[in-house]
Amino acid sequence: MSEADWHATRPGEVEGGDPARADASVAFIGRIRTPFATRAECPHRGRVDGPDCHIDIDAPWRPALRGIAAGDRLEVLYWMHLARRDLLVQVPKGRGAMGTFALRSPNRPNPIATSIVDVVAVDEAGVTVRGLDCVDGTPLVDLKPARAA
Repeated sequence: MSEADWHATRPGEVEGGDPARADASVAFIGRIRTPFATRAECPHRGRVDGPDCHIDIDAPWRPALRGIAAGDRLEVLYWMHLARRDLLVQVPKGRGAMGTFALRSPNRPNPIATSIVDVVAVDEAGVTVRGLDCVDGTPLVDLKPARAA
């Protein structure tokens, strides 16, 4: 499936909203390195027995890695930069029409994704993890410990 096909509207889908409107800004703090070159190669959900992926942290943010260790669990927030931002109603394959907020689809007004991952290793430039499901080069928004409140 080509990248253009990912942006095609299916019968029953509704476009709308105002994706050009900006209320805030986000500073990307790094990039995620995965073996998935295209959206078609990405799993629908990351698995802890999935491939090792490296979260590259940009130099100014690297001191914030202090305290993260192998064996930890992290919540990774990332920006799905290839996603559409104008779909209000979507028609997932094999399902009926559903509102975007009822789906885990990458196509949403603010394409922010979150995954819980297992930390495999930490180095001076970032973190190696398992459990991601995004395209190689995806912008990183934030890392948080995955702890119960």
